[in-house]
Amino acid sequence: MPTTTADIPAVVSAAREVFDSGATRSPAVRAASLRAMRAMLVENEAAFEAALHADLHKSAGEAQLTEISVVLAEISHTLRHLRKWTRPRRGPVPMVLWPARAKLVSEPLGVVLVIAPWNYPVLLLLGPLVGVLAAGNTAVLKPSELAPATSALMAKLVPQYFRDGAVRVVEGAVQETTDLLEQRFDHIVFTGSGTVGRIVMRAAAEHLTPVTLELGGKSPAWFDDDAHLEQAARRLVWAKFTNAGQTCVAPDYVLTTPDRVPALVEACRKAIADLWGTEPRASRDYGRVVNERQFDRLVSLLDGTNVVIGGEHDRAERYLAPTVVTLSGTAAIGPDAAHPVLREEIFGPVLPIVAVDSVDDAVDLITGWDKPLALYVFSASARTRRLFEQRTSSGAVVHDAGLVHVAAAGLPFGGVGASGMGAYHGTYSWQSFSHLKPVLRKPLLLDTLRLAQPPFHDLGRKLAQRLMRRG
Repeated sequence: MPTTTADIPAVVSAAREVFDSGATRSPAVRAASLRAMRAMLVENEAAFEAALHADLHKSAGEAQLTEISVVLAEISHTLRHLRKWTRPRRGPVPMVLWPARAKLVSEPLGVVLVIAPWNYPVLLLLGPLVGVLAAGNTAVLKPSELAPATSALMAKLVPQYFRDGAVRVVEGAVQETTDLLEQRFDHIVFTGSGTVGRIVMRAAAEHLTPVTLELGGKSPAWFDDDAHLEQAARRLVWAKFTNAGQTCVAPDYVLTTPDRVPALVEACRKAIADLWGTEPRASRDYGRVVNERQFDRLVSLLDGTNVVIGGEHDRAERYLAPTVVTLSGTAAIGPDAAHPVLREEIFGPVLPIVAVDSVDDAVDLITGWDKPLALYVFSASARTRRLFEQRTSSGAVVHDAGLVHVAAAGLPFGGVGASGMGAYHGTYSWQSFSHLKPVLRKPLLLDTLRLAQPPFHDLGRKLAQRLMRRG
């Protein structure tokens, strides 16, 4: 039965009771929780694939490669390193405190709220949960109501695989999310728009709750690698049109010089046909826009653009073909841009190719607005690669590919500035969802603290000062 708003305080309270009991703290229980999540995914793979197809028209292959298998890889990575992460580490003690010993002990934060978006409703709900459980916390999960099949499946399966109550699911829409945010949590993970991210942060501030925000933005790509045109175009369109472009780290627009635009357009045309056929509507591997509201927004972005590939659409089917538009003479990205397609994150299967005079102009354009979640560079020039690494700021930089950094369990995934704060994956999840607590013991015998206590004498004071200044 779906959770009502009246149930939400009780759900959070129950999750806190489990945490306060200490039941989730031992390394053995943490590992068992991760294995339970793995079993939930493996034993119900067909059900997850069906739910993702119902919500987003994802094929089984795409569901596995971009969601299910990524979470399973994160679980495997975490289980391999869990014993090392949980082990207390020796901490440094300055000479002025000798004799003394210190250690660093990782302790769980408590109850963590994970609010997931609709575009990757398995990955972005369960991915953070891996780190939450590995760190010894309990969790309340809020799946997106805009992915109803996946949300219902989560609500059904989680109680079956987490019988200890360490993980709980709250279904619902805006009201349920609002009611959840009124509760006290020890950390909140939110993936979604900057507008809602601000709401989450304001609510968290009421309880001084730390947050991890993954907010997206207009992730740019640069292209000048003429020798590898076809390979670059194939990787660009794959990264852009996977999940019908509804990916927070998808290339939002491509910058290149005017002379390269025609060749890049033709290479993209060929790559789209290779990946999804000459009629992508018939491809079982091409997704659909999540709902009519998003569909109407995306189609309206095509007005006044030069559509060079695609553009076909069918509202009844929420189908929008892989679409490429070309623009030139732009002076800005963001709210001041001349065309709506460059003013906000597209989040759909529309890829603008923007002509600029030089790579330096491209850098200036990118740095003129918010810092993006990702930046992609397709260039054979080491100088150009260094230019983007050193003169731009983004959540990540990827050379010669798109999206793939999200699948690297050993790398942090997170934004900077308007694209988010905090990071997770692997050991970075451990750091985000744990408190590294220093524990120091200063023996009572050989009481060197007398040097720091009154009455102060010149010799003792000078010795204490000298030792302190050595660090």
